[in-house]
Parts: sequence; structure tokens; C-alpha cells
Amino acid sequence: MATAVPAEGDAVARAFGPVAGEASLPGGLLVRGLTDGPDLLAAGVGPALAAASTATALTAAALRGEPYRLVVSAGIGGGFAPAAPVGSLVVADEITAADLGAETADGFLPVTELGFGAVTHRPPADLVRAAARATGAATGPVLTASTVTGTAGRAELLLSRHPGALAEAMEGFGVAEAAAAHGVPVLEVRAVSNPVGPRDRAAWRIPEALAALTAAFEGLAPVLRRFSTERVKP
Repeated sequence: MATAVPAEGDAVARAFGPVAGEASLPGGLLVRGLTDGPDLLAAGVGPALAAASTATALTAAALRGEPYRLVVSAGIGGGFAPAAPVGSLVVADEITAADLGAETADGFLPVTELGFGAVTHRPPADLVRAAARATGAATGPVLTASTVTGTAGRAELLLSRHPGALAEAMEGFGVAEAAAAHGVPVLEVRAVSNPVGPRDRAAWRIPEALAALTAAFEGLAPVLRRFSTERVKP
């Protein structure tokens, strides 16, 4: 389980119970094992650090002979109104890098149109459906941006490029890239703390979003356990 900051990790941990132990990874990253729950990684803010931290955790687990069977990017984020209002939950059916590419005179070109890499990862459809049923979350694309949207014009531009997008955050694509490199499926879950658009801190509802994140993982726990168990059946 990868979150950007410890406050998000704490919100997830509350759904699973006491911390079972701690392990430092290279670079000072911290994985916290939860009783009857996942390991938690404070992966850092932004797609680059999230990718590096997640890859480190995946490599360390593989080297000790205990590879992870699922990676979850979890936290709070901005929601595109009206589809994802403040306080709601979103489960990504697509995890998309919103600004990975090139600006040209004719508009934005994603990196894939330049002949490189990927811009979208798709979580397992059955897991997305099960997660949405368990939490009441909306499902749709979640965008990863290196720079958080702060204007109405930018929000409109993103929606024009990515119709149907529900939320914006900064880590999901980085986490998904690391998971894909290890052949591990990925899921992204976001609790909406603010609207995507003009930056108005007075409108942010971070404590409420963190509480919603805890509630989401209380419902998600059996779904994640079942998925991971099925992944190891002969």
C-alpha cells in the first residue's frame, strides 16, 4: 500500500488495526506491517519519488522471497465536479499521466505519440468492480499530474484531453509504473478532499477526506485479501 505522506498512511492503517512492525528500506523509506493487513509505504509526493520508492519496496520484497501480489496507490486528491464531489471516493479504472508528453503548436502530444513508454495503466477490471461495490466509490480515470491544477482553465483543459476523468493526484502513475515493471497488478483509490480548479484552501476538507479513506479501506480489506489469495492459487 503506497501513500504519499504519513497522514494518508495513518488513515489507511486505522482500517486494519495495530502496527505489527517496521522496516527501514534503502533511502530511509519506511514500511509498516499491519496486523492482518498490508504493508504501508510512505512513498513521497510526486510521480518520480513515488515510482522510485515503490520500486525499492517491490525489489526488497522480491529479494527476500516474499513478492507482493498487489500494489495499491491510496490517498486524498482533487475531484472533478460534479462527478466526484468533495467527500466522495474514486476507484481508478485507468491511471493516466496527464502531463507526460510534449506541448506543440498544434496542442499536447502524449509521450506515446512520440514513440515512447506508456501514459495509462489499467487496474484489473474485476478488482475495480469489487472495490467500487465494497466502498460505494465512483469508477473512472484518475489523472496523475506533476503540477496540481490551480485554475478553472487548467481543469477544463484536462477534461477536454481526458473526458470522463474523475480525480487528480500526484502519485498514482508513478506507483503503477513501478508495479508494471515488476509484473504486479495495481489499484488506485482516492478520497476527494477538494475540487480540481481554482486553488482555494478554505474549501479543502482534508480531515473529512482522510476519514473517508479509513472507511473505504474498512470495506476494501476483504476484497484485497480475496484478490491476493486468488493470485497465489495453483
